[in-house]
This record gives sequence, structure tokens and C-alpha cells, in this order.
Amino acid sequence: MASRFLSLPETDQVLFEESPGVRKMILNRPNKLNSLSYEMITQILRKLEVYENDPTVKLLILKGQGKVFCSGGDVVAMVLSIYGGHWSFGESFYRKQITLDYLFATSEKTLVSLINGIVMGGGVGLSMNSRFRVVTENTVFAMPEAQMGHFPDVGVSYFLSRLPGFFGEYLGLTGAQLNGTEMLACGLATHFVLSKDLLLLETALSEAASDTSTIPKVINRFARKTFLKQDSAFMRLEIINKCFSAKTVEEILLLLQNEVANGSDAWIIEAISSMKSASPTSLKITLRSIREARMQELEDCLVRDYFICYHIIQGIHSIDFLEGSRTKLFEKGKKPKWEPSKLELVSDEMVDHYFAKVEAPDIEHLRLPARKNIPKALESKL
Repeated sequence: MASRFLSLPETDQVLFEESPGVRKMILNRPNKLNSLSYEMITQILRKLEVYENDPTVKLLILKGQGKVFCSGGDVVAMVLSIYGGHWSFGESFYRKQITLDYLFATSEKTLVSLINGIVMGGGVGLSMNSRFRVVTENTVFAMPEAQMGHFPDVGVSYFLSRLPGFFGEYLGLTGAQLNGTEMLACGLATHFVLSKDLLLLETALSEAASDTSTIPKVINRFARKTFLKQDSAFMRLEIINKCFSAKTVEEILLLLQNEVANGSDAWIIEAISSMKSASPTSLKITLRSIREARMQELEDCLVRDYFICYHIIQGIHSIDFLEGSRTKLFEKGKKPKWEPSKLELVSDEMVDHYFAKVEAPDIEHLRLPARKNIPKALESKL
């Protein structure tokens, strides 16, 4: 059934380059902002299995073609399948994507992601599971899913929950954008390199592939020091902690509004506006997922995200995902009509539905493969 909703034929959606000890995976849909299609995920999964079984392969490099790293998953294909009455394609798509993220996270190969340009959604899921996450002056990070009736998925709650203070809640609830400097400062990136030096870095990494213990030194040769601008939200971590540590989304909004009443920066007004335009249900799912992730390992977060996404794309409890996608992707400029429309109308019991384990014998559910050295591989890479 999934094949009916694959993206239109595109040649070489992922480019694979080989050199001694090194394998490069290049996302190659620049005209679609390198959004991950079902075919791309399938191709990478196949190649990754080959690479992991080849003892001569020491280093994996992941990057995007053109000016974008990866804008996320191919939401258009998923939404069209749901409209066509075949939501199970979305389940299959998502199951494969989560499996790929998990394999990257637990791979014994050294993985370097060169994150130049936009990185959102599924692109975050891939790159954050790299041991080395190199950003540039062109990098733009965001998880704006709540504004589309979805939530920060693909295990991203694991990484957001481990950022300083409650900065992860701020990013997840508001969909705020970060530049490369801010990603480095908060721990989402490991290195900052100027985009003009990326090709030189790739060459140097390839030359060092025989001894991956030298990779940090190689990247450090090209890394630059960066400095946060005074208007960066990360410079306001004290206020963010004060507001986003609240127990509920309603309380967070109230605290933010109190800050505005007392006179504050523009970023708070933007945060309030973004949250008020998001799906109330999505906001509550987002907050709960990040809070739960603090006590979970990555594998737990991925499995939980699978259940949530399953319920969302099935559309039994809410059609906010379809509504958000319609107004963001198909009828741009229109205001979505969320249901329920207000935070106070979204009860804890309603949110519970999304976190419930799925039991459906006609669906091949997520089964993450057994991996070696999982405790070591799942150590926080932030």
C-alpha cells in the first residue's frame, strides 16, 4: 500500500559516495528542501546495513545537497495518503524513519553530520543522533510542529529535555528558530565551522578516517569560536526557566504574559504569539513528551513518539494535523481551526489518548532492532 503514496519519481534522491574508510550520504532533494521521502529513508536504511557490516568502513558523513540540510519529513506525501483514506502509509513511513534514527544513534561507526542551512523535524532526528554535529553561519534550527497540529517527534524530546534549564520546553512549545551559534551554545551542536570551510573539512575527515580517534582534532582545526548576540533568547535563560518550568501550558502562557506586562524583550511577545497560534492539543502533547523524556532513554522516547504519531495520523481523537497541514502547505495564509480551540478545553484524559500503547493486529508495529553496546551508544551526546 505504501508504494501508492511515494513521492513522484525523482532520480538519486540520496547520493552515496565512497572512498577508503568513508561513506557519504547526501540528501539530494534541494528543490524540496531535502525533505525526507519514503524512498530516501528506505535507501539510507539499506546502505547503512551494508556499511555497518563492512569492517573497512570507519566514518559516515551525512549532509544535504544545496543550501539546505533537511527541512523534515515529506509531510505532503503523508497528508495526501491520509486524505486518500490510507493513513497506514504514514504509519509505515514513520516507523521506518524512527528505525533509521535509532540505528544512527546506536551505530558503532563514527557519524558526522554537516548541518549547513535549514534543519527541522526529521532532519533534526537524523542529525542529533550523530556523534559530531557541525553547524555553520547558515544553519537554522527549529521544531515548529505544534504550529502544524503535530509535535516535536522522532525522539527530539530526548534532546530537548537535556538542554540547559527549560530551554527545550521553550523551543518545543514556541517553534523558535536558532542559528548555528545558538545551537553550539545550548549544546545541540558540537562544532561551528564556516560554510566556506566545509569542503576542506570533508577532505580532512576522509584523510583521517583510518583512525577515527583523531576526528575531534580534525574538526577542531576548522572550528571557530562564536559569540551570542545580546538579543538571543538563550541569553534570557533565567526568564525562560522561570516561565517554562511551570507545570502546565496555561501557566507557562500566564507567566510569559506577566513578563510582558512588566516590560520585556520582543522574543517573549513572539513566544506568546506562536503558542497562541499553535494547536492547543499539540502544545499539551509537546510539554508532556518533553517532561517524560527527562526520565527516559532515547529508545523509550522513540517508541513513545511512535504511539503518539500513530494516534495523530489515524485522526480518531483529533484532525488538527490535517488542519494544520492544510493551512501551512496547501492553503497558505489561512488560519487553522483547531479542535478543541482553547487550552482549557483540552483535558488530561484527552492527552492520555495520544500516549496510549497501540494494539492493532493488522499493522506491523515498530520493533527496534537489538543493538550492541547500547548503554555506551546512548550516552548523551550533548
